[in-house]
Amino acid sequence: MTGFLTFQAADVEALLDYDGCIGAVREAMAALSASSEPQPLRTIQTLGPGKMFGLMPGALPGGEGRFGAKLVSVFADPEQPGRAARRGVVVLFEGDEGNVLAVADAGSITRIRTGCASAVATDALARPEARSLAVFGTGAQAEAHILAISRVRPLERILLWGRSQERAEALAERLSPAVGLVIEATTDGRAAAGAADIICTVSGAEKPILFGEWVRPGTHVNVVGSSYLGPVEVDTELVVASRYFADYRPSVLAAASEFAEARASGRVDDSHIAGEIGEVLLGRKAGRQAADQITLYKSLGHVVQDLAAATYIYTRAAERRTK
Repeated sequence: MTGFLTFQAADVEALLDYDGCIGAVREAMAALSASSEPQPLRTIQTLGPGKMFGLMPGALPGGEGRFGAKLVSVFADPEQPGRAARRGVVVLFEGDEGNVLAVADAGSITRIRTGCASAVATDALARPEARSLAVFGTGAQAEAHILAISRVRPLERILLWGRSQERAEALAERLSPAVGLVIEATTDGRAAAGAADIICTVSGAEKPILFGEWVRPGTHVNVVGSSYLGPVEVDTELVVASRYFADYRPSVLAAASEFAEARASGRVDDSHIAGEIGEVLLGRKAGRQAADQITLYKSLGHVVQDLAAATYIYTRAAERRTK
């Protein structure tokens, strides 16, 4: 091998389309749950106040034996509490000789594949007739989730909650043409949750912004923003009331903050995790069991999603080179 492909953020944006990424993530999550080989958990090193370095190693189960890692820094924005810049790379290796195939911008991959992972979970767990979406948060993940979930359900109403009405309105106005709907901006979380069939929490909140008493029966919830022990986006009541699914069970047991709080309160134990989303995709575990059931998908993010996305853009780029 003489070299590897590099993908800057603009390259990832051009190659990683939402429909293709949803398919790649769906396949990767099913393969993760089907595999008997354990995957290492992420490690996070604190570098100082508001500064962390994360390492997520792993392998794509089956197929061509590809493996790799995501290396990412998370630095809090001192000007905007609750927001942080995430910078890094995803490194993809091939499985025959261990050569590096690609190095790709981690920020753009993470943003798109996270929304796509929630879309996969939504497609598996939300009611087929779900038509309304509420997104709690106004950052990059809010955009990705609106664009991704609109591909798995024919949405008729989208609500965007933020602490800042101005920020919510700006994002809503920018995204409305992309989804063909007038997105409604609001600071009223109770009203937004009460109007939604699907809810996504994608904030940097330290304390709950979504409460179980707000969520109506039959709703599907994707809990995405908190990826390590400490910050919580939803309260214990919602965790207890839900049929709760993990992206990867060992990760949730180790680092899902909302689940950890509910467990510490004595309201749930480890058996409250109904399964991994991959097990639902494989038909090994039942997803939604009743129309009025609240389902919850906890997204911590797994490196197989990053590696699947990197493989997808690498394959597309290689194909373009040969034409």
